Amino acid sequence: MTISTTLTPVYDISALRHNEFPLSETVTYLNHAGISPLPQRSKRTTQAAIESMAHNASKFFGAEGIPMLERFHHELKTYINAEHAGDICPVQSNSLAFNLIANAIDWHPGDNIIFCDVEFPANTYPWMALERQGVTCKVVPAQQGTLTVEALDAVVDQHTRLVAVSSLQFFTGGRANLTALGAYCRERGILFSVDAIQSIGHMPIDVQAMNIDILACGGQKSLMALTGIGFLYVRPDLAEQMHPALVAANSVEGWEHWLKYDMTLRQGALRFMTGTFNVPGIFAVVSSLALINELGVTNIDTHTTALASHFMDELDKRGHEIVTPRNPDLHGPIVTFRAAETSEATDQIVKYLAEHDIPTVKHLDAQGQAFLRLSLHCYNNKQDSERFFDIFSSAVQPL
Repeated sequence: MTISTTLTPVYDISALRHNEFPLSETVTYLNHAGISPLPQRSKRTTQAAIESMAHNASKFFGAEGIPMLERFHHELKTYINAEHAGDICPVQSNSLAFNLIANAIDWHPGDNIIFCDVEFPANTYPWMALERQGVTCKVVPAQQGTLTVEALDAVVDQHTRLVAVSSLQFFTGGRANLTALGAYCRERGILFSVDAIQSIGHMPIDVQAMNIDILACGGQKSLMALTGIGFLYVRPDLAEQMHPALVAANSVEGWEHWLKYDMTLRQGALRFMTGTFNVPGIFAVVSSLALINELGVTNIDTHTTALASHFMDELDKRGHEIVTPRNPDLHGPIVTFRAAETSEATDQIVKYLAEHDIPTVKHLDAQGQAFLRLSLHCYNNKQDSERFFDIFSSAVQPL
């Protein structure tokens, strides 16, 4: 990746802040890995959808809701380079998506699943719950903040059925080499599952080129959409081998013939439909994705990675322990560092920053040590960095 040294993206960031993120005039928002603010266009389309549902919900659902769902499928298909629009299914959350998948695979006693020790629970608990079926989970130490081919190769065996990884780790900010991991898994017939919630709005993902079999993404983080909406991708030939444990009214062929009671599952990921979809959420996803496409995801990646590197340079000068890998090829828009000696002191810093309209978050490592996490997006700039360090310096002085 070519990292900018000017911290000025190729798109007009001043116009972006003014038109889509006016909160940036008063709020230095640094918690996009927790929950992102909506762009103004997504706010407008969501509000319009809710207003229409309040007025004539039936007419709106048929005339605009269903067509927007079709657009949701098609635009996400193009964005991640899926083969078919039906390879995409709306889901409420990553936790639900991975539970749907985990309970649809025909596991055998002795099968094992591999992930690293810095994964978010949404990408571990659904797999760990399979241990009651005789499946083993191998948790390997992260290298460079994430799972690497080297760490994977050290523990993989003939019983490995699935490898799970986040494309961008929520705690360390480590960027996984999806191309290398996907190739490794495909060569060995191992399923490759990716949690893309922290990266989908920041970096390009090509499910075919990267040999990704399963991908899930909630809407409220890097996609800058609403909570309670996201999407699940399943490789089409793999989906046909899966038998969902949860079957909804719209999971089957001819589902609108309500009293036919035909359990023939729909093709592709559509067999994982879970009932009526989140209508305002679909509108928000499509609107936010349009903004990401206008800016260019590669341009966003270059800018936010460079800005994160700038934050780390400033933290280095202040002597803070940084968890995030320093190599720009190995991180993205997340910076995690040790802000204080104790968890209580870190809480005070987070509180002080919030009182000055700088949202951040505290995270604990596996040993319970407290760290402060900053997470950026397309509209953050160098001035945000300057304001953060100005307020942060005041926060840490009395601690």
